[in-house]
Amino acid sequence: MNKKIEEFRKRRESQNKTLLNRDNINIKRFFGIDTAVYRDGALDAKTKELMGLVASTVLRCDDCITYHLDRCLEEGVTDTEFDEAMSVALVCGGSITIPHMRRAYQFWTGSE
Repeated sequence: MNKKIEEFRKRRESQNKTLLNRDNINIKRFFGIDTAVYRDGALDAKTKELMGLVASTVLRCDDCITYHLDRCLEEGVTDTEFDEAMSVALVCGGSITIPHMRRAYQFWTGSE
């Protein structure tokens, strides 16, 4: 799984650099808000990342799902917490989220 995470991080960092080098103030502001929202506050960062994971799954964005999975790992999310979050995503998003959940579980468990 570490190789997959590193490849994703590298690709994302490169793509973000390309995007931010355009020097568009609105894009930079959005990135700043995005970063700030996931910091500890009334809700801790771990809870917020789980929320981001659920929302990304419901919205069916594989890049976003992978990003939040990576952050969930960094925040110390347990397998049980991950399973519960995926259950919420399934209930909210319905069966159309299942292919995205399959990929999320493969990433989470490091299986292919």
